[in-house]
Amino acid sequence: MPNPLPLDTLNEVGVLKRREIEARILAPLIDAFAAEFGRERVLEIARGVIVQIAREQGRSLAEQMGGNSLARFVKSKENWVKGDALSMEVRQVSDAAYDFDVTRCRYAEMYRVLGIPELGAVLSCGRDFALGEGFNPDLKLTRTQTIMEGASCCDFRYRLEPPAAPTPAE
Repeated sequence: MPNPLPLDTLNEVGVLKRREIEARILAPLIDAFAAEFGRERVLEIARGVIVQIAREQGRSLAEQMGGNSLARFVKSKENWVKGDALSMEVRQVSDAAYDFDVTRCRYAEMYRVLGIPELGAVLSCGRDFALGEGFNPDLKLTRTQTIMEGASCCDFRYRLEPPAAPTPAE
């Protein structure tokens, strides 16, 4: 993105409300562009832009949290659960692992109510990997299913992997 925006304070309203506001603007734009240029191409571009935004938001979030440790990442999740947005069962928290299952996702519910369930994965779920990477390049997410795609829960498994050792020059 060309010019970086000033510090983002929009999470103060809660990420669920923020995503609803975004979806109410983006869905009609995506539909209009899709009618003109084809839905798959427009969704591909939207995914790419949203991933880039999420990566930048992850970097900004690490700055706001005063560091990019896994403990600070866990603390940052308060914005995502604000307003009872997610029901979660934490499986493991350590210096190197953060595992949780989302058992209720009001984000998915909101996209369904708005009549755009297919955009939920693009506008919300698609951010998760890039946000973690932006927060800390060594933070890796594995997720095999989401409520947005019809599963009974979302399985988030974050690992803070040590940076790869440099290979000796030959």
